[in-house]
Parts: sequence; C-alpha cells; structure tokens
Amino acid sequence: MIGRIAVVATLALSAAFIALLPAPTLADEATVRRVVESKLNGVKVASITKLPNADLYEVAFETPGGWQLVYTDVNANYLIFGRDLGVLDTKADRDLAEERLAKLNAVPFANLPLDQSFKIVRGKGTRRFAYFSDPNCPYCKRLDQELVKLDDVTIHVFLYPILSPDSVAKAKSVWCSKDRAKTWVDMMVKGIRPTADGSCATPVDKNLALGQQLRVNGTPTMFFENGQRVSGAIPGEQLEQILAAAKTK
Repeated sequence: MIGRIAVVATLALSAAFIALLPAPTLADEATVRRVVESKLNGVKVASITKLPNADLYEVAFETPGGWQLVYTDVNANYLIFGRDLGVLDTKADRDLAEERLAKLNAVPFANLPLDQSFKIVRGKGTRRFAYFSDPNCPYCKRLDQELVKLDDVTIHVFLYPILSPDSVAKAKSVWCSKDRAKTWVDMMVKGIRPTADGSCATPVDKNLALGQQLRVNGTPTMFFENGQRVSGAIPGEQLEQILAAAKTK
C-alpha cells in the first residue's frame, strides 16, 4: 500500500511540474518509443497510448515475466515506472495501470489444453478455473486448504513441478494414480504422499513448456474463465468474488 501511495504521489508531483512548463508540442510516438527503448535496456515498445484528460502516455512492452507498463510526460522527459506501479483515476477510483496489465496478461480460457490437466469437481461444477501447482509448494498447499471449501466449481489442475526433482516424482505419481483428484487433495491437504508408480505417460513435460509459454513463473497461478490471471495463495472469500465476476463476464 505504501508503494502504491508513493507512486501516486510521484505522479502528482510530475504532473504539477509539467503544468509549470510552457505549453509544449506533444511528443510524437517515435520520440516516446526512442526514449523508452534507450533508457530501459533496449525493450521493444509494443504500444503507446495517451491517457484521456491527462498529459501522460502509457507505454506497454513485453518482458519474459509478462507485460509491463511505464508512463511518460508529453515530451518523454520523465519516465514513471516501478514494480508496484499504479495510476489512480481519483474521480472513478480506478487503478488504470492495474486494469491495463490485467488485460494485457489475460489468457483466453478456451486456449488452455485442458487434456493436460485433471479435474476436481465439487457440486455442479459450473464455475471453472485452471490451477498450475507444484506438489511441494507451501503456498499451493495453503491455497488447497481454501479450495476444499468451494462449491459448484470445476478445478483443472495442471501439474507444474518446478521446485525440485521430488516435485516431479510426486506429480507423476499423482497423474498415474487411479483417482487423481483424491490423491491430489490427500497430498496437499492431509500430507499423504502418493504411492502410485509414476512410470505411466504424463503431461508433465508439456505442462512445463506450457507454463513457460504463459509466463507462469511461480506457483500457485490460476486462470479464470474471463482470462484473468491470479498468482499466489488467496483466501476463499476472494476466490468466490473472482469466480462470480468471471462467470458473469
């Protein structure tokens, strides 16, 4: 929260300083592109958009960790960026940077190869999301404690063992189990190690490649029906809100 306040304060100071300057000629796209790419280690700018009713440009570029944004003034003299970058529309009470990044990093649910996952179905299972998880990930185990509380949900679990060789062994054992869903929950919630021989054909290697393609750099990572990506363990109440919003859209 402190980082977000600091960023908003920086924006306010930058805007105040810009207001003191003589009326400038708006920087053209080529100028903004040249400055950003030269100052940020040669990134390749994908889009430049002027914010409505503001002398700020949004500049988007792609990195191995996902899409990133910086903001610049009308002459590209100043760059505003940071890990927790936010641009607060005070009238609408919206974080424009957060909304934009969510759209840029969205993944169409229909594009996910669900045959490389197994399902955990509770109730009617009408609400769906995909879940990339490592068997030894402590945050995944914390999330699974919340997932067992959900109803009317289908969870597509993508085995994504990135932490250790033991993670790979457990993931393959889960996939080769007769009841994958029960084996997974027993392991993640109750601490019962799977016992099946993991020598059957598994999608583990495909999932690792898929995760790199989708920039899944940590577990847990979830993808919802509206394309939203959520990383990290979150409480059940927040999951319910996200599922309701995803189903509506």
